[in-house]
Amino acid sequence: MSEEPIYNQEEITSDDKLWAALAYVFAPLIPIIILLMDDKKDRAFVKAHNAQALAIGLINIVVGTALGLTVVLACVPLLIWIAQLYWAYKAYQGEYVEIPLITNFVKNQGWA
Repeated sequence: MSEEPIYNQEEITSDDKLWAALAYVFAPLIPIIILLMDDKKDRAFVKAHNAQALAIGLINIVVGTALGLTVVLACVPLLIWIAQLYWAYKAYQGEYVEIPLITNFVKNQGWA
């Protein structure tokens, strides 16, 4: 049995892939912009990645602010951003990504 998440099987365009990748790289700014774009926010592929990117971007800001005060843990937001670059690459390849805790959270909330 495949471990690939089951999503709506609409055609994924190169524009969808680009916006999904940009959502991870420039989170949370681009995900907020995507939410304001009527033609993008309803695309299943963009919506799934956008919800995850927004959540991880906000978490990264909170973690960065809290841990930025300590020298030892100040590299954690950078590591999260490097992971976001990997997820952006996977999104640009047309793949869905499974982010621990975040993916299930956004699905349960009905955001993706």
